[in-house]
Amino acid sequence: MERRHALAQANDLHCVFHWKTRRPTRHFLGMETTPPTTSDVSCSWPPVAPHYSLLQRCRSLYHGLWFRLSERIRWSRQPCYETPIGCLSGLAAWQITRIDELRARYHVRFESHYGHHTALANYAYLDLLDQAWAGVNRPVPHGIAVTDVGCASFWYARTLHTFFRPFTLTGVDVEGFRLYPTGHSRYDAARGYTAELPRASFLVANYCTVESQSDVITAWFPFVTPSPVLAWRLPLTLFSPQQLLHRIARNLTTQGVFFMVNQGTEEAAIAARYCRGAGLRLVDQWVQPRPLRARPHPPVTSWWTT
Repeated sequence: MERRHALAQANDLHCVFHWKTRRPTRHFLGMETTPPTTSDVSCSWPPVAPHYSLLQRCRSLYHGLWFRLSERIRWSRQPCYETPIGCLSGLAAWQITRIDELRARYHVRFESHYGHHTALANYAYLDLLDQAWAGVNRPVPHGIAVTDVGCASFWYARTLHTFFRPFTLTGVDVEGFRLYPTGHSRYDAARGYTAELPRASFLVANYCTVESQSDVITAWFPFVTPSPVLAWRLPLTLFSPQQLLHRIARNLTTQGVFFMVNQGTEEAAIAARYCRGAGLRLVDQWVQPRPLRARPHPPVTSWWTT
């Protein structure tokens, strides 16, 4: 399998909108990070049928055409890989110290697999997982089935595999064949990110239709308001948080847990109401005081059971 130099060349840089943000962010190869902001948050409840503006409807139709086209063509070449940076640079002293702690605790070096941007983002996700589960004194389950919902290219699969040491790890995303300027699709990138991980896979599907039991289901910054859906260049027909969370509740095993990360307390409050509406029960919540990578809003983590 051919390795792609996704970080070395300027023409491999391209802007996309990350999952649940309005602002474009640079990403490399298939890695799509999460700069958080949600400006269309409304705390009204219960949710009502959304009333979209003419502009929103037009944008949704446009994105829907491209979405359906990409899913029909299903463009794929071969698994693609980032060129490892080898050594992280430009970090503050406290970041270096924390990354050293994570390396020692989890025996992982993301920079040996990815470029700088993806490696640092993986350390940031691992840092959050490590602090959150310890912060609420929850034992980390191992050897179980883990499913991540809305995983994009699943660039953080190695983080989840490192933390949970699962029996199976599945990333699910509704848009699997978005084409990158490198000529590869998201599917190619996801195959690269999961290729070296035992029993890890990427599934292209609308999770609302997936019927598969999992012991742990994770969702990083799920859509709970409509504007980020358009920013992520998806049609509004895919915005169905209540249906999604009902499916998550049905797919949890008896002792299973749903772990969710939201951007700030306002978004977390909206997500929590959707969760309760789906019959999920909040068991723990924790706010990250100092993310490894700076964010406008503190990540809010929560654990839910049925």
